[in-house]
Amino acid sequence: MSAAADPPADTRPTTNGRFVRADALAIGAYVLLGVLVCLNYWGDIENRVSSHLPTDHSWFEWLFSHGAYSVRHLENPLFSERQNAPDGVNLMANTSLLGVTLPLAPLTLLLGPQVVYALYLGGALAATAATSYWVLSRRLVRSRAAAFVGGAFLGFAPGIVHHANGQPNFVSNFLLPLIVARVLRLGEPGRWRRNGVALGLLVAYQIFVNEEMLLLTALACLVVVVGYAVARWRSARAQAGTFLAALGLGGGLALLLTAYPIWFQFNGPQSYRGLQGGVFHSWGEDLAAFVTFARDTLAGDPAVEKTIGLTEQNTWFGWPVVLVTLAAIVLLWRRSLAARIAAVLVALFTVASLGPRIRLNGVETEIYGPWHYVPDDLPLVEMMMPTRLALVVTGAVGVLLALAWDAADRSGRGAPATGADGQPAVAGTTPGATADTGPGAATAGSRRRWVRPVGYAAVALAVLPLVPRPLPAQQIDPPPAFITSGAWRPYVPDGRTLVPVPIPSNVHGLSTLRWSALTQHEFPVPGGYFIGPGPNDEGIFGAPNRPTSTLIYSTMDKGAAPELTDEDRRRAVEDLRYWRASVVVLGAHPREAALRELMTGLLGEPRRVDDVWLWDVRPLV
Repeated sequence: MSAAADPPADTRPTTNGRFVRADALAIGAYVLLGVLVCLNYWGDIENRVSSHLPTDHSWFEWLFSHGAYSVRHLENPLFSERQNAPDGVNLMANTSLLGVTLPLAPLTLLLGPQVVYALYLGGALAATAATSYWVLSRRLVRSRAAAFVGGAFLGFAPGIVHHANGQPNFVSNFLLPLIVARVLRLGEPGRWRRNGVALGLLVAYQIFVNEEMLLLTALACLVVVVGYAVARWRSARAQAGTFLAALGLGGGLALLLTAYPIWFQFNGPQSYRGLQGGVFHSWGEDLAAFVTFARDTLAGDPAVEKTIGLTEQNTWFGWPVVLVTLAAIVLLWRRSLAARIAAVLVALFTVASLGPRIRLNGVETEIYGPWHYVPDDLPLVEMMMPTRLALVVTGAVGVLLALAWDAADRSGRGAPATGADGQPAVAGTTPGATADTGPGAATAGSRRRWVRPVGYAAVALAVLPLVPRPLPAQQIDPPPAFITSGAWRPYVPDGRTLVPVPIPSNVHGLSTLRWSALTQHEFPVPGGYFIGPGPNDEGIFGAPNRPTSTLIYSTMDKGAAPELTDEDRRRAVEDLRYWRASVVVLGAHPREAALRELMTGLLGEPRRVDDVWLWDVRPLV
C-alpha cells in the first residue's frame, strides 16, 4: 500500500507536509464550529445538560470526575467503587473514555466536570475534523479546499453531531484518520518497524477512547486493503511481506500495552458476557434517514424525529449529499481507485447498517435485513448496534466529497486526471493516462471550464444545509447546598455511603447522579448509570433493583406512595445494610412530597438539614 502513501514529487502538495496558513485557517474554522455546537451549554455551564440524552451527559460528567479522582488518589482507573456501592463498576466494561479523562484530570480538578465536558466536546469535534483534513491534504487530494470540505464533513457530519448530544466518545474520532493513514503505509519498504510501532501506539490509545469505533475502523480498513489488493494485485503481492510484518508488529505492541485492561474488561470484577436479550440488534438505520436532514443542522426539522428518528441517527445526510455522492461515484469510478473503494464501503456498510428488518419512514417492514441472519450470541457481534455501521458510510462519503471537489478543481485548471498521489493506487487515473496534448486540447480545455464552478457549487450546496446548529440543552437543578457545601461530611464516615433519593439509575435519578459527579466522587452512592452483570452474567443496564429502589421508582412513576407493610420496612433495613448506608438524603424534586411520604413510612420522620430531608440510618444498620 505504499504507493498510496507517497505521491510522486510532481503531483504532491508543494508544502511537502509543512504547516501553512491554509492549514491554520482550516483548523480555526473547525474550532469555531466546535464552539458553535456547544454554544447553548455555555449560557449556564453548571446547570445545563443535553436535552436529547441528559442521562448520558451526566454519565460523562461523572466519568470526567472519575478520571480526576483516580489521579488524585492514585487508584486503579479501570474500576470504581464510587458508584453502584458496594459492588462497584467495571469501567473497562463500560464506555469510560479513560484516554481522555485521565490526561484532563488536572483541568477537571481545577474547573469542574461541567466546564471540561463542554470544552472537550467542542474540541473533540474540531480535532477530528483537523486530523481528517491533515490526512486528506497530505495523502489524498491536492486542493486544500477539498481537504477542508472533507475534514468538515468527517468531523461535523450529522450522525457525529447527533452523538454529541451526550455521547462525546462517538465524536472522539481524531485518532481514526491517523490509524487509517498508517495502515495504508504499512507496505512501505524499509519502514516496517517504524510504521508498525506507530500503528500499535495509535491502536492502543484508541482502545481507551472508543473500542467500538476502533472495531468499525478495522472493518473499513479490511475492505480498503482487500480492495487495493484486488485492484493492484502485483503491487500488493510485492508489498505483502512488509505489510504483514508491520501489521504483526503493530498488533503485538497494541496487545502488549492493553493486555491487562482487556483482560480486566472481560474477566475483572463486575464484568459481563454480552447484553441480555441482544437488545441492540434491532437498532437498524431507517432507509429514509439517509436522505433526511438531521434536527441539529440548518436544514433540519425537529418534528421529523417523531417519525423516523426512533433509533440513533447515524446518517441523515440529506438528499443533496446523497445525489452528489452518487454522482461522484459515477464520474470518478474509472479514474480513481479511492473513489471505487469508497463506493464499495458505502454499499457494504449501508446494507449492513439496516438491522434485522428494513425500516422505512419509521415503519418496520416485513423485509428481512442482513442482521436477521446473524446469531445474537456471536462474540463481539453480540455487542454491536447495526445502525452504527453507518458511521463507516459517513467516513466514505466524506472522502468522496473531498475527491469530487479535488476533481473539479483539477478539471477546471486543465490538469491531468490524476489524484494528489498521481498514482492509480489511491486517487490516480487508469495506468498510462496523460494530459491531452493533441490539436483538440484547447477545445477540450474550454469544455472543461464549466466543470470547476459546477463541481464547486454542487458540493457546496450539498454540504451547507448540514452546517450544525447549537445542540439543544435543558436546565437542570443544581445539587442541594447540603451536598455542595460539604455539610454531609459529619454523616458519612469512611466505608459508608450516602443514599440519594431517588437512587441513580439508567431511567431515574439523573439529578442525584450529578451529586457524585459534581463533588468529584467525595462520597460513594448505590445504584448508578452503567452496564453491569445481571442474571447468568449477562449485561444489564444499571444495578439490579432491590426492594427499596423498586418502591422509590414506583412512587416516582405514580406520583404517590404505596401502602407499606412491616415486610417493606424490614427489607428497607436490609437494603440499607447492603448499601452500607449511613444517611439517606432527599433534595428538591418534582415528586418530593410523595418520596418524602414513602421514606418516612419506611424509616421514620426525617430531619430538615439545610435544604434537604435527611434520615440518619446509622442506628439501623
